[in-house]
Amino acid sequence: MRVQKATNLALTLLLAAGLGVFASSAQAQAATPKKTSSKAAGASRGKRTSRRSSRRERGQKAPTPERISEIQQALAKDGSFTGKPNGKWDASTIEATRKFQEAHGLNPSGKLDAKTLQQLGLGSQTAGVAPPILPVSASSLQNTTPTQPLRRQQ
Repeated sequence: MRVQKATNLALTLLLAAGLGVFASSAQAQAATPKKTSSKAAGASRGKRTSRRSSRRERGQKAPTPERISEIQQALAKDGSFTGKPNGKWDASTIEATRKFQEAHGLNPSGKLDAKTLQQLGLGSQTAGVAPPILPVSASSLQNTTPTQPLRRQQ
C-alpha cells in the first residue's frame, strides 16, 4: 500500500513539473512577437529555413578586383594579356586566360582553377598535386597505437 502511494505521489509530482515546464515555455512563446514575413509562412508549412546567418556559403567565391588585377598582371607578364589591368573579369581577361592555359598544357576553359593559378605563380604549391595535409594534432592521433595491451584495473 505504501509503495503504491509513493508511486502515485511521484507520478503526480512528475506530471506537475512537466506541466509547469510546458506552461512556462508556452508563456515565453506567447510573449515573443510573431513573424509575418514569407519566410515565417514557409516555416509554418514545414519548409526548412535557415535561422543561422553565420552559415558558411557553399561554392567558390568570385575573386576581388585586387586579385583580378594581380591575375591580369601575371597574364600580361606572360604575354597572354595585352590590356591594362583593371580589376574586371571581362572578355579580354577570359580570352587571355584561355590563351595562357592552352600554351601551358592546361584545360583551355578560360576559367580560373588551382592549376592555372599555380602555373601563374599565384596559387598554392601543392594545389592539385597532393592530398591535403592533416594538422599535427589530428595526424598524430591517427597513427598512435598502444604499445602494450590495455589491462583492467583491479
